[in-house]
Amino acid sequence: MAVTYDNCVHVEGPFYHGTKSVLETGCELVPGYGSNFQRGRVSNHIYFTALVETAAWGAELASALGNSGDRGRIYVVEPLGAFEDDPNVTNKRFPGNPTMSYRTRHSLRVLAELETWQGHAPEVLKSMLDHLAQLGEQGLDVIED
Repeated sequence: MAVTYDNCVHVEGPFYHGTKSVLETGCELVPGYGSNFQRGRVSNHIYFTALVETAAWGAELASALGNSGDRGRIYVVEPLGAFEDDPNVTNKRFPGNPTMSYRTRHSLRVLAELETWQGHAPEVLKSMLDHLAQLGEQGLDVIED
């Protein structure tokens, strides 16, 4: 069953947000800031997941694309409003949302940093970055936001 703003209360956490940013416990992430994945784009949503593996991709890609030099960070978060399946994943790559990826127009509250998590091998990360660059060159790096 698709998760929509009207049908999300059955989805239970914990939830995670991968990022390049250093955040404090208790702070709230809000939409309206620049996208980590498309230069010059302001994000209308905040993205999160119920899987650490998916958050690891978010952390590593945001860090690599932002040239931060570290592997990124993963935070345990609490959505402060309704949310829906992330159509960038569920409609394009993984029907049925096996990555448990969501987005919201509401805030996410940071509950804690996840200190221990497994990142991807450098060659796997490079392959993903190369694929994203190829999509950009083809004009196919469109984000539904």
